[in-house]
Order: sequence, then structure tokens, then C-alpha cells
Amino acid sequence: MSASTTDQLPVVVVGAGPIGLAAAAHLIGRDIEPLVLEAGPSAAGAVRAWAHVRLFSSWAEVTDPAAEKLLAPTGWVRPDGAAYPTGGDWVERYLQPLADVLGDKVRYGATVTGVARAGRDRVVDSGREEQPFTVHIRTADGIEERLTARAVIDASGTWSTPGPAGANGLPALGERAAADRISYHVPDLKDPTVRARYAGRRTAVVGSGASAFTALALLADLAEEEGDGTHAVWILRRGITGSTYGGGEADQLPARGALGLRAKAAVEGGHASAVTGFRTEAVAREGDRLVLVAEDGRRLDPVDEVVVLTGFRPDLSFLGELRLGLDDRLQAPTALAPLIDPNVHSCGTVYPHGVTELSHPEKDVYLVGMKSYGRAPTFLAMTGYEQVRSVAAALAGDREAAERVELTLPETGVCGGAGLFDDPDAAQGGSGGGCCAAPTTPLISIGAPASSGGC
Repeated sequence: MSASTTDQLPVVVVGAGPIGLAAAAHLIGRDIEPLVLEAGPSAAGAVRAWAHVRLFSSWAEVTDPAAEKLLAPTGWVRPDGAAYPTGGDWVERYLQPLADVLGDKVRYGATVTGVARAGRDRVVDSGREEQPFTVHIRTADGIEERLTARAVIDASGTWSTPGPAGANGLPALGERAAADRISYHVPDLKDPTVRARYAGRRTAVVGSGASAFTALALLADLAEEEGDGTHAVWILRRGITGSTYGGGEADQLPARGALGLRAKAAVEGGHASAVTGFRTEAVAREGDRLVLVAEDGRRLDPVDEVVVLTGFRPDLSFLGELRLGLDDRLQAPTALAPLIDPNVHSCGTVYPHGVTELSHPEKDVYLVGMKSYGRAPTFLAMTGYEQVRSVAAALAGDREAAERVELTLPETGVCGGAGLFDDPDAAQGGSGGGCCAAPTTPLISIGAPASSGGC
């Protein structure tokens, strides 16, 4: 197929979440035809799953300029930029209207099962870049189809692949067998059925990020409303340091800082107790309850429920025939990984980035949004919007715009990256030098995953 013919093909965008929909808007702005493939029956399925959680970014920070241009002719009114939406608000007032404007450019019930170069498996070099991409999908009816694309933007996120309780990255022994008592997302305690599951009970919360803060705060509220018996046990793989509760008042996203302070209040108020240096190795049954066992042999008192909030990881299974350049630790693009590696960056800072850092050995394939961060724990919607702006410009041949930075993000005020939990001194020392000192090159800071009540 000639280059001119290939250019007439659509760009396939995988996932109709916030970043996938923004990618489509930017492509349209560049006169490039998008085709968004969404596995679910409606847009923003992951956000709908945490509709009860309030974002710590304001409306001004979670709407994309290119998307707003598409929405404006419909009479859409931008929400108050200073207000903080819930996930449900985000869907109802922005994401679903955007998907509606895109119309048949979004295809629902289409699960991507594989992506490859037409007639070329991963091994073949000859004529590879001249070939379009073939995208294999399975419809909601179980029918298999094959589509052709000039480029692929994977914005499928990481929501479907949460991290386990096991400290080594694998499910703890007995974790799968205890699935009926374990949740991997922040519980919706406004739902009467869910509320009954946690009220008057003892719940272990595994994790140390914004998701865990949210769960601790909600369970503390439940304890105050329901009285005795409702208690959270907060499982931390490292000790408590000055950065454990986030940036607090130093965070330029005030709602995010306040979230960490609410978690701290839950512990200090007696509604939650912290267990430090605990790396879960097994989940054992004790009657109708669960007992968490650490690698050092410690056994916690029995709990009724476990909420595991240890981050997310990318599903790369359908990209196996593409030549991706991924960091062997974070599973993020190799040029981006050093900028976001929590083993190095203890302040959640990252240099401005776009198409250059998101490129792979396979030309015209891009992982964007939360998926681009692999296993790194910090991400903001604004970061994803800037990514897809840059990628769309590159696909349009506008390299100058692709390499230009059009984003300024707020400082986190957070030190002590997740990768430093083995070194308490390093975690505590963040306020001195290292990445927390005044940078010689301007840094852009990032926040926490949307799925944890972030964005």
C-alpha cells in the first residue's frame, strides 16, 4: 500500500476515556480521521466505575481545549472552572457530551485483541513501515473483525489491571481464593449494599497513595456515622515519614493536599490504625474472616474485608506483535521512564514531554494517558491532554508544534517516591537535596491517577 493511500486511513484510538476522547478531538482539529474503539457499552467506563469519588483537580484542569472547541457549537456550557467534579459529574457534564459530538467516530462494544503491521509479524523488517496497521477486534456479539489504520494511539488506561496485595507484584498466597472479601477499588459507601459490607466491620486498606487516602477518609466518615465497630487497618510497606500523607498545605492542588490530611486525621482520630513495614505474603482464612500474613511472619488480627489499592499496571497483551520500546521496570516508554521513575523522582516531578518521549521503535504507535506511565503511580489528566496534542501534531507532520510544550502543571509538594520504601532515610530526606532542591531545568509536577480520585 502506498504512503498516500495509507494516509487516507483513520487513526485508531483504543479507549473512549478522557484521554482517548481528547485524542480524537485533536485529530479532528488536524483534519485527521479518528476511529475510537471502546470495549464497553458507553464512553468513560472506568470513570463511571468511580463516579462517587471527587476529583482533586478542578474543572479547569480536566477539560481539553480541542474538545471544548467541538462542544461549543452544541451549546455546551463549561462548568465553573474552580469547582471540583466527582467522576460522575465529569462523565455527565463533559465526557459523555464529547462522545456524543464525536458520534460514529466512536465505536462501542469493540474490544481490541491484537495490533500488527499488515502482512508483517514482529520479526519481519522488509517493507515494515510502508504497511498500515491491522487492528483485530471482538464485538460484543463475539464476532471477530479486522480493521486497517494509518496509526494507533493506545489510550486504554490501566483500570482493568489493578495491582495485587502481594508485595512482590504477584497475588499473595490465598488472595485469589479470598476474592469475595477483597476489593481493588475505592468502595462507594453511599451505595446501601456496599455500605452494609463495611459498616461495623474491620477493613484492611493496602496501599499508600491517593486511593488509599480516599478509602481511609471514607471509612473514617462511616465510623463516625455508624459508631463502634467500623475500623480501618492501614497496611504500609514502609514506615511513616513526613511525606506519607502527601503534600498537605504545600500542594498546589489544595484538594489533593487536603485528602492526605483527611487520611492523617483518620489515623490520629482512632478510626484507622497504621501497620508499617508490612509486606503481604499471604491471605489466610480464619472462619468468616481474613488474616494478612507478612513476609517476616507477622500475622494481623482478623479483618472482615480487604481493600487493595496498590496502583495499576498496563495490559500489553494485545500489542505483542508490535516493536515497543518499554522500560523493563515501569513498562513505560523508554525515553519517558527515567522522568517518572519513583525510584528516582521522590517529588512526583517530570520534565515536559510529548511525542519524542512517547515514540517507539514501531513508527506511529503511541501509548498515551495513564497507560504511558506504565506502573508509575502519578498522573494528571492535563498531562494526557498535552500528550495527545503533541501526538496529533506529529501525525499531521507539524513537528514544531509536536515538540512545543503547551502545559504548566502544579507542584505536588510531595517527597518520598513509592520506589524508596526500602530506604526510610531517603524517604525522609526529600526536603533537602535531590529532586526536591531547586531544579536547574524547569520541572513540571504531576499528581495521582484519575482512578484514585485524582486527575
